[in-house]
Amino acid sequence: MEVTHSIRERTIAENSLVILLQGLQGHVTTVELRDESSARGRLVNVDAFMNVRLEEVDYCDRRGRPSKVAELFITGRNVRYVHIPDHVDIMETIQTQLKKIHRVRNFGSRHGGRKEYTKKTPRK
Repeated sequence: MEVTHSIRERTIAENSLVILLQGLQGHVTTVELRDESSARGRLVNVDAFMNVRLEEVDYCDRRGRPSKVAELFITGRNVRYVHIPDHVDIMETIQTQLKKIHRVRNFGSRHGGRKEYTKKTPRK
């Protein structure tokens, strides 16, 4: 699992259910789109804005015509539903993803080392 590099993206992810979708990386899932088409494939990446990248995709357009695609990128605004596989423990997945984000955020030692903070503007 790769953790997003942007502070903004990590903050968005840890405060929304996008973190659950990020925990599904490597799993085969179905993404239903707003135009009533669907794509089933192995989840490669989900960013904080719910942009989804799938591999080995079985795509079905809104008229029901199937096709196979090696890779598919779906923008977050086109996602209607993401099916969570039955074997995935939702709470455990969310907790695991939160630990990964916190590990990146506080990668120094307990009392020393580098910490991640947002930039603050100086007071006048």
